[in-house]
Amino acid sequence: MMQNSRMVLVGSIALVLACFSSVVIASETQEPKAPKPALDGFTADPAIRVFGKRYYIYPTSDKPNWQTTDFSVWSSDDLITWKKDALLMDVTKDLKWANIEAWAPDCIERNGKYYFYFCAHGQIGVATSDSPTGPFIDALGKPLVAKGSVKTYPIDPYPFIDEDGTAYLYFGNGTPTVYKLAKDMISFDGPPIQFPLKEFREGIVVFNRKGLYYFMWSIDDARSDDYHVAYGISKTPFGPVEFPENNVVIRQHGIVKGTGHNSIVNVPGTDRWYTAYHRHAIPDGSGFKRETCIAEVKFRKDGTILPVDVMSSVHRKELVRHPLKSRVD
Repeated sequence: MMQNSRMVLVGSIALVLACFSSVVIASETQEPKAPKPALDGFTADPAIRVFGKRYYIYPTSDKPNWQTTDFSVWSSDDLITWKKDALLMDVTKDLKWANIEAWAPDCIERNGKYYFYFCAHGQIGVATSDSPTGPFIDALGKPLVAKGSVKTYPIDPYPFIDEDGTAYLYFGNGTPTVYKLAKDMISFDGPPIQFPLKEFREGIVVFNRKGLYYFMWSIDDARSDDYHVAYGISKTPFGPVEFPENNVVIRQHGIVKGTGHNSIVNVPGTDRWYTAYHRHAIPDGSGFKRETCIAEVKFRKDGTILPVDVMSSVHRKELVRHPLKSRVD
């Protein structure tokens, strides 16, 4: 009887160990979970900014076949918890010159006024407001950059104000283009400038860090699983741009696909940087059904950028302990 009990015990232990081993093997081979998107719903082309004590994201609101008609804004005080603040513009009601294809907006502040640059029907417009959450009013009653006025498809505007106060508007699909903005931020000071970027498709971003100008842009088609982001470095805001070896910084990994059209924000008073980008929605996403995500951007000592981990999300304790609302303007 005792021997039978021992055999049963040994058999039970062996069964438990076998089950445990199966769990360990499964956990080692199982696809890691992708982070949750930062924003609710299907959004893309996120422009991330910091104004005063809050962060803001201005995205495209995905609709079937990119037939989008409205823009909204989300805000956060810690880069982790986001709330949808307001509908900024409905192009079917608020524009005289377009009523469809509301894509890839961005916003910038100057002298207490907010300038909202956006695409509508393949052209770039500009609207103004006294608040980052609008309402925004079309400033010109016509496109700022009309179809056929430049040697590129005029989409994906990116405003940038340099340390010396000079403002620029970058844009383009196929050929990267920049205008110097006049002081009123709704007209141009001089002709457009084109400059080369390696494999450029769209979604140009420019920022200044430690005296260097970083250019980021998207490669391939937004409908492709391998839509991705590369970067280069320049000593001026319009090149020439140098391309570091292995200059792809945001790319698909596992179930995370279609990673592109990013923007970047600096946590005020620090050298911490975060990027907002979109991916194909998980599950069943596509180039027409996307999600906005946020991840940290890290730099090497020589100033080059490390590849972004698209399997990570923002969980930095310092952002929770020291949110912008506790900072002094």
